[in-house]
Amino acid sequence: MADNKDNAPRRKTLDESLKAIKDRAEAGRQAAEQKAAETPKQMFLPGFDIGAMPNHLNRSSLIAPIARGKRKTHSQTVMVTRSDCVLEYSGQQLDEADGDLIMALIAFARPYALGTPVPLNRKELLRKIKPGGIGKTQYEWLHSAIKRLREGVIFLEARKPDGSTRYKIGHMHSFSIVKELDYNEETEVYTYMMDPRWMQLFGNREYGLIDFEKRLQIGRNQDMAKTLQRLVATSSDTVQRYALDWLKAKMDYTGRMRDFADSVTRAVHELERLEIIAKGCIEDSSKGKPQLVLWLGVASENGI
Repeated sequence: MADNKDNAPRRKTLDESLKAIKDRAEAGRQAAEQKAAETPKQMFLPGFDIGAMPNHLNRSSLIAPIARGKRKTHSQTVMVTRSDCVLEYSGQQLDEADGDLIMALIAFARPYALGTPVPLNRKELLRKIKPGGIGKTQYEWLHSAIKRLREGVIFLEARKPDGSTRYKIGHMHSFSIVKELDYNEETEVYTYMMDPRWMQLFGNREYGLIDFEKRLQIGRNQDMAKTLQRLVATSSDTVQRYALDWLKAKMDYTGRMRDFADSVTRAVHELERLEIIAKGCIEDSSKGKPQLVLWLGVASENGI
């Protein structure tokens, strides 16, 4: 009993020391995140005009082919992702048009260091992402969409194969999709700023390059095809398989599975038409679960 009493002060001292170490480590992480959020950085992404997007975002339900008028509002919602990522989002649900806008804003920011103001002519932007005429409707959409991105806040934790943390973004210092936004009505110019931590999302070549010319040719009411186009860009595998129930959740589809399967099939045909993929079909996996199989290379007559 005496030994236990004698050891109690030592345990208390050890616990206090461990807590002090953890507190210093947390303070260091907070300081590092603040520095990353405030230090301008030049981002170099070779070989694209518009079409670059981080893989973790392309694989998540952050951007989904939602029906018109079905835009929900999230509050620290855990979005659908893969097991190597946790993504929480607060803001209005984003659709594929919002995704196009994000890619365009990233592209227009290329000549500037992330974290510094970027001037943007709204007509020039709309010509890049909205085929057809430009008028009041398109300007109103742009204004509401870019405000939606300014208000959207992300927390993202990327994980290693063993489940430990690779990095966190937005943990202590909030990460907005668009960090700052201003609009001059006289010059019709937006000035926006992208958070320097976008660099981390694009790090280690963890991003896809989407063929934007073909994206603009995807038919009306075929946003599901746009979602699949972004998804297949996250991998160089010539054959890709996705569980249908995971895709349904990722695309925020709330209807019946058989209706979802029909919609996916139509989206696959659109990607085949534009030669974004060679072939795609729904089949059962080895476990008897329905999955979407996509071939990116040249498909043979027997589908392999």
